[in-house]
Amino acid sequence: MPTETFEFQVEARQLLQLMIHSVYSNKDVFLRELVSNASDALDKLRLDKLRDDTLDADVSDLHIALDVDKEARTLTVRDNGVGMSYDEVGRLIGTIANSGTATFLKELREAEDEKGAEGLIGQFGIGFYSGFMVADEMTLVTRRAGEAHGTRWSSRGEATYTLERVEDAPQGTSVTLHLKPADPENQLHDYTSPWKIREIVKRYSDFITWPIRMAPETADGDGTPEPQTLNSMKALWARSRDQVTDDEYHELYKHISHDWREPLETIRLQAEGTFEYQSLLFLPSHAPYDLFTRDYKRGVQLYVKRVFIMDDCEALLPPYLRFVKGVVDAADLSLNVSREILQQDRHIRMMQRRLTKKVLSTVKEMMTKDSERYATFWREFGTVLKEGLVTDSENGEAILAVASFATTRSEDEPTTLAQYVERMGDDQKDIYYITGESRQSIENSPHMEAFRDKGIEVLLLTDPVDEVWVDAVGEYQGKKLRSVTKGEIDLDAKGDEKADEEREKQAEDYAGLLGWMRERLEEDIKEVRLSTRLTVSPACVVSDAKDLTPALEQMYRAMGQEVPRTKRILELNADHPLVKGMNQAFKNDDDRTRLAESAELLHTLAVLAEGGQAKDPARFVKLVAERMERTL
Repeated sequence: MPTETFEFQVEARQLLQLMIHSVYSNKDVFLRELVSNASDALDKLRLDKLRDDTLDADVSDLHIALDVDKEARTLTVRDNGVGMSYDEVGRLIGTIANSGTATFLKELREAEDEKGAEGLIGQFGIGFYSGFMVADEMTLVTRRAGEAHGTRWSSRGEATYTLERVEDAPQGTSVTLHLKPADPENQLHDYTSPWKIREIVKRYSDFITWPIRMAPETADGDGTPEPQTLNSMKALWARSRDQVTDDEYHELYKHISHDWREPLETIRLQAEGTFEYQSLLFLPSHAPYDLFTRDYKRGVQLYVKRVFIMDDCEALLPPYLRFVKGVVDAADLSLNVSREILQQDRHIRMMQRRLTKKVLSTVKEMMTKDSERYATFWREFGTVLKEGLVTDSENGEAILAVASFATTRSEDEPTTLAQYVERMGDDQKDIYYITGESRQSIENSPHMEAFRDKGIEVLLLTDPVDEVWVDAVGEYQGKKLRSVTKGEIDLDAKGDEKADEEREKQAEDYAGLLGWMRERLEEDIKEVRLSTRLTVSPACVVSDAKDLTPALEQMYRAMGQEVPRTKRILELNADHPLVKGMNQAFKNDDDRTRLAESAELLHTLAVLAEGGQAKDPARFVKLVAERMERTL
């Protein structure tokens, strides 16, 4: 049969050049695309044979073969799958895109940036042409199963391609690439190198259902060695649980995560219906050292029909689950032609929602059935999981259900919010908490004195994220989350007339001192009042109920956000001898110079007691030294 030469459509030619030169960031993926096409062809033949057992096709040894000719510098990818007819080659390969090419290119030119341009390419499925990144010429020979004649297609990826009918083509398709010279500087490797081919197959196509075979090199070049299978074909996520050992799961985890330790938990999920996918996720047993760094690689591996697409697919899990490792294998996804950027469609969002709920429900199950493993998980990943209380309102309740916190009730046993609420007394309306750098520092805080005396449980929150999520959540089961360092707190029983009368007398007695101290310290505080939370310390500083805490102010500034400095409230313990003495001195002495210094010292001591810093350390030291000198 004569060879016919065809010209690419103008739009198709432009699209081809764009695809070859700018779509793929990694040239190695050409082999992934060709192997993926071959795998699809084998799948289709198996399905056609099941539907029509009269089909004249050999399905006894379906496989993919890779042949290398170092002298001719060719690489051939061959399958014995369904193949294509002459008309199908012209329609599917020759024209690149079936329709809409001109419209597509118009949208492409109007795209604002290169990323936007790449995002438009999903509709054409032209991964076959990625071969031109590494080859000067490509030749395709194919014969459709059940047909007598085959077809040869050839092109240099420029203006034209040729088509001819051939008599002796085997069933299936072979694609031969006439390789360009190796150019390591431009990431163009020597693709006649067997080790490079093995590396690419292992990385991108290891779990494909069909064997991928290649003959090994012989030392003397004599004889034809038996081809070796390069891929494991062990897609553990596609096999039932009773067919896979724990050791096999653990080996897969180590391969994916590069962690030498075994995972803490293995999570399987299989979704069926209109959109099918399988996932195999792992919870590590230890947090990586760089979990909180900006460069941390998050996300799970994404496959489509067992073909590897990307290593760290961030779209499949929210940032607060960035420690989760594993594999997600979808039956179909809207990918762009390079398979490197996902189209933002409802399937991606649906998978993320389902995977997130599955991880959280697994942690919940671990919490109820294996407290030791849960304790390990929370110790390693509790801090990062609590980020979800700020960023993921949809799953906020589920995150709170698996969260546990240190508490004044026990030095060793943490508590959940549900357990805290269950233990609350009838008169207690709020869930009390305190934040700080360490358990020791906040347990010794003056703010805790009345709570300790009255035996009221307080949550001890020491992670930086705790400053943020308590405000974002606000309440739990109708109980307000309330900081013991903010606002006015009255722990006395309601309706105690004697206590109310005593408080009124104290307020009247101290009114002069409180007003005078507020004027003296107005640069630093907005109010001075008598405290109901102090029993031992002379004073403490508290924030107004709706004000930012100093720690939160500092956090915002560290992130580059300027926030106004918030004045705080100074509370005095009217029963403390120092405060009593200051009140007496205020009433008896017209010269209040020393009293002013005492007020300044008292305020600084209150700031230091909660872990803050003196406004003027040198002056504070000088005043303390003078006072000590006078006492000797």
